[in-house]
Amino acid sequence: MTHDSAGNAAAEDSSRHAHGHQPVLLASVIDLTAPKRGGCVIDATAGRGGHASALAAAVDPGVVILLDRDAGNLQHALERTRTAAPHSRIEGVHADFRSVATVADRLGVRADILIADLGVSSNQIDTPDRGFSFHDDGPLDMRLDRSLPVTAADLVRDLSESDIASLIATLGEDPFSRAIARKIAQSRITQPITTTAHLARLVREAYGSRARFSRLHPATRTFMALRIAVNDELRALEELLGSITSAAEARGAGWLSDEARVAVISFHSLEDRQVKRSFAALVDAALAHRLTRRPEVASDTEVAANPRARSAKLRAIALGTRKSLP
Repeated sequence: MTHDSAGNAAAEDSSRHAHGHQPVLLASVIDLTAPKRGGCVIDATAGRGGHASALAAAVDPGVVILLDRDAGNLQHALERTRTAAPHSRIEGVHADFRSVATVADRLGVRADILIADLGVSSNQIDTPDRGFSFHDDGPLDMRLDRSLPVTAADLVRDLSESDIASLIATLGEDPFSRAIARKIAQSRITQPITTTAHLARLVREAYGSRARFSRLHPATRTFMALRIAVNDELRALEELLGSITSAAEARGAGWLSDEARVAVISFHSLEDRQVKRSFAALVDAALAHRLTRRPEVASDTEVAANPRARSAKLRAIALGTRKSLP
């Protein structure tokens, strides 16, 4: 089977067996990472195993290492990936993607492909007791790894009004952050804010009549900001990108192979900005070349089938000094 047909077959198989989760931009991931038989793949954010199982099928027999902060999702991804690639070495590590270099060194692997999908898995969003969504009432949790000590409810309870405003403004980029923080601070005096519905109602009240003209649900940015803070997502991404840079500077002696391909899918501007700058620095230093001139985005067809793909942006590079895209 040729690479193209193998990749297409893997993508189609993954779509047919999505198990309630549709991996975004799967065809683009397969095309840009160009998996080869016998290769080594690290999926730093395995989720439900959509990307991992498709890549594993393409490299089988190869090596596939899965990382995820959600132990339940990791186990599901492992089972799915082992089914897709029965002849491969497949291992799972319950870990944050910031530790990917340490994991690779400990397992004695050098990756030909690194994929990181920075989005929250659909099953996490759709499970009310995880606290990620304002559409269904649930505890105000938002921890990707449930062993973490601090929840979103803890932040809303303990942070000062000014710190809440700063968090929502910086991580959520919400222009009404001060009004939202004021509403939260006033409300928590008389009643703890412990559920998603309660917080969403307060944000809507803070928006007032402006909520009718908001393109997004008024609570979208506040929930995003709290989730990023609870899971320390931007600092973790910074460390992941730093590990990629270190591997590139090692020129084949690090945890990434000489011409490793790296693909990162982001879902908001703060993440995409970090990825763009880091990749551009590697290209400027002649340590990598671009595989995407601009970020790949979902087609209208994919968005219609999976609305959560609408905000996804995929950037990819390959290590080495071949000429970048213009």
